[in-house]
Amino acid sequence: MTLFANSPVKSFVVARVASGLVSIFFISFLVFLGTSMLPGDAANALLGQNATPETVLALRTELGLDQPLPVRYFHWLGNALHGDFGTSLSNSQPVINLLVPRLINSLILASSAAVIVLPLAVGVGLLAAINRGKAIDTATGSISAIFLSMPSFLIGYLLVFIFAVKLGLFPPLSMVRSSASLPTWISALTLPVLTLVLVAQAHVMKLTRAAVLGVMSSDYILMAETKGIPRNRIILKHALPNALSPIVSICMITMAYLIVDVVVIEAVFNYPGMGKLMVDAVAYRDIPMVLACGVLFSTIFISLNFAADFLAMLVNPRQRLPRKGN
Repeated sequence: MTLFANSPVKSFVVARVASGLVSIFFISFLVFLGTSMLPGDAANALLGQNATPETVLALRTELGLDQPLPVRYFHWLGNALHGDFGTSLSNSQPVINLLVPRLINSLILASSAAVIVLPLAVGVGLLAAINRGKAIDTATGSISAIFLSMPSFLIGYLLVFIFAVKLGLFPPLSMVRSSASLPTWISALTLPVLTLVLVAQAHVMKLTRAAVLGVMSSDYILMAETKGIPRNRIILKHALPNALSPIVSICMITMAYLIVDVVVIEAVFNYPGMGKLMVDAVAYRDIPMVLACGVLFSTIFISLNFAADFLAMLVNPRQRLPRKGN
C-alpha cells in the first residue's frame, strides 16, 4: 500500500488543497478591495496633483478604472485563472514580466537567510536543551528574547547604523543588478540577510528547545535517565528523533515567515525584490501588480504551511493511522 493510498493522507491532502485555494481566493479579493479603497487611483498617482480633471478622467477610462469594482475584480480573476495577471498600470508592461525577476531576487534573499538560520538556530536550541538551566541556556534565551521583542525593521535600521554608517563595512542600501559580480551580491545581501537571520533565529531556537524539552518529560526518557544514561546521549539518540516532527514543522513555518518578512526588509534596504515591487505598486495604486504580488505571497505562505504539516505527517507515522470512530 502506497502512502497516498492511505485514507487519512488522502483526506489531509484534499482538505488542505481545497482550503488553500479558498484562502487564496479570499486573500485576492481582500487585497483588491483594500487597494481600491485607498485615496486616489492609478490615474491620480501617475498624473500628479497638477493634472486637470479632464486628463485624469481620460486616463481612468483608458485604464478601465471607470468600471464598477466587481466587474474589474472578476475580469482580473478570470484572466488570472488562465495565467494572465494583467498589465501594470504604472508602466504598461505585463505583470508577469516584471514579477518573475523580482521573485527570483526575493527567493535568493529568503533562501540565503534560511540556509544560515535553520541549522544555526536548531543547533543552538539543542544546545540550550542539553544545558537546561545553565549559563548557556540563560544567555541564549535572553538574546532570543531581545530580538523577539524588536520589530524586524528596527533591527534592520540598527544594523545599517552600525555596519554601514559607523563602520562603513557594507552598503546601507542593497540596490544590485542581476549582472553584478558575486562579491557585489554578497556585500549587498549581507545586512538584509543578517536582519532576517536575527529575526528568525529567536523563533526557531526557542521552539526547538521547547520541542526537545517536551519530549524529555516523557516516561521513557525518565526511565533512561534512571538507568544512568548520559543526558547528551538521551537527547541525541532518544529525544531528538521523537522531536523531529515538530522541528521539521518549525523549519518549514520559519521559511514561510521569511518569505513574508522580506516585504519589510526589502523596503528598509531598497532591495529589488518582490516585496519592494509590491510596496511601490501600492504607492502607484497599481492594482494588477498588487494583486499578483499578494496572490503569490499568499500561495507561497500557504504552500509552505501545507508542506510543514505534510512533512510532519511523514516523519511521524502515527499521524497517518486512521483515527478511531472515523
